[in-house]
Amino acid sequence: MESPLECLVSQDVRLLTLAGHVGLDSLPQQLVNKSLARDFCFNILCVGETGIGKSTLMNTLFNTVLETGEGSHFESCVRLRPRTYCLQECNVHLRLTVVEAGFGDQMDKDCRPIVDYVDEQLERYLQEELKLQRCLRDYRDTRVHVCLYFIAPTGHSLKAVDLVTMKQLDSKVNIIPIIAKADTLTKSELPEFKGRILSELEQNGVRIYQFPTDDEAVAEVNACMNAQLPFAVVGSTECVQVGGQLLRGRQYPWGVVQVDNESHCDFVKLREMLICVNMEDLREQTHCRHYELYRRQKLLDMGWQDDSWQEAHRKELQAEMRRNEKLMRQVFARRAREVEMQVKEKERELSERFEDLKRILQEEKAKVEEKRRQLEEDKNAFNHRRAAVEAMQLELKLTSFPFFRNSGCSYIYRVLIS
Repeated sequence: MESPLECLVSQDVRLLTLAGHVGLDSLPQQLVNKSLARDFCFNILCVGETGIGKSTLMNTLFNTVLETGEGSHFESCVRLRPRTYCLQECNVHLRLTVVEAGFGDQMDKDCRPIVDYVDEQLERYLQEELKLQRCLRDYRDTRVHVCLYFIAPTGHSLKAVDLVTMKQLDSKVNIIPIIAKADTLTKSELPEFKGRILSELEQNGVRIYQFPTDDEAVAEVNACMNAQLPFAVVGSTECVQVGGQLLRGRQYPWGVVQVDNESHCDFVKLREMLICVNMEDLREQTHCRHYELYRRQKLLDMGWQDDSWQEAHRKELQAEMRRNEKLMRQVFARRAREVEMQVKEKERELSERFEDLKRILQEEKAKVEEKRRQLEEDKNAFNHRRAAVEAMQLELKLTSFPFFRNSGCSYIYRVLIS
C-alpha cells in the first residue's frame, strides 16, 4: 500500500519545504473544534425477540439507564419503539437514538415494518437533500447507522426468520450479529455456534458489517475482531461483589459472570469496536454505501440517469438515428422512383390524350371545312336559282303587257338576262 507521500509523487505534485511555521498543523484541531460545537448523532436499531436483553445491553453499553418500556409478548405484529437521548462525556455531546424492535415471537413474523422504518429514514434524508433550500448541517439525521441483530443462544442454528430478515436488511443498514445471553452456552458450544452462524450467513448470501482494515492505525485490531464475529455478549447493570470489588455482572448460584471480563463474554470487544474505534466508519458507511444505493435506486425510479448511462443511451440513440436515417433515405429513394415512374406514366397518358384530341380536332376541323364548302356551293346554287326565279318573275310581268309581246323589247330582254 502506497504512503500519502508516494501517492503525491506519483500524481506529479510539487513538494515544497516551508521555511518557517505557517499554521497548517492546526487544521486537525479546527476540525475537532467544529465537530465539538455540533452534537454527534448515532442511531442504533436493536432487533430480536422480546425479553432477549436488548434494553439491558443498551444500558450496559452506555453505562446508564435508558428509560425504555418493557415489550409485550402478546403483540399482534412488530412494533418499533424509537427513543432519543442526549448523552455527554467530557466535552462531547452525543444524540443517541435507540430503536427497539421485538421481532420473532409474534404470530405475524413479517419483517416488513422493520424494513419500512429503515427506508423511511433514508427517504426523509433524501427529501431534505432534494429541497431547493436545504440545510443538512442542521438537519437531524435519523438514518439507522447500525443494526444489532440479537440471536437466541440455541446452540443449534439460525432460524429461517432470522436469515430472511437479515437478508432484507443487509443492503440497507450495517448489521452486526450478536449472540445474546451468551452465558447460557458452554465454552465448547460457543465456538461451534459461532462457526455455524457464519456458515449459514455465507450460504444464504447475507452480508454483515466487517470492521474496516484499510486504515493502518486500526487494521490489525479490526482484522482480529472480524474473526470474533458474531460477538457473544452478556448485559447487566447490577454490580456484584467480586474479590472485594464491585463489578458489573450477573450472580448465579455457581458463580458470577462479569460483563467487563473478556474471558467471560465479548461485551468489551463489542463496546470498543462499536463506539471507540468504528462509530465514525459506521456513520460513513451508512451515508456512502447504503444511502447512496437507496438514493441511486430512487433517482432511477424517478427517471434520472447517471452520466455513463446517458452516454451509452446517447450512443444508442445516435446509432438508431443513423439506422433510421438510412432507412428513410432508402424509402425516400424508392418513393422518388415510384413517383418518377408515375409522373412519366402520366406524361405518356397526357401525351397520348393530347394526340388523340389533336387528331379529333383536325377531323372536326376538316368536317367543318367540308360543311363550309358544301354550304358555299349550296349558297351559290341558291343564288343562281333565286336569280333565275326573279328573272322568270320579271319576264312574266313584262309579258303580261300586250304591246311588249310583239315588240322588239322582248328579244332585247332575253338577251340581257341570258
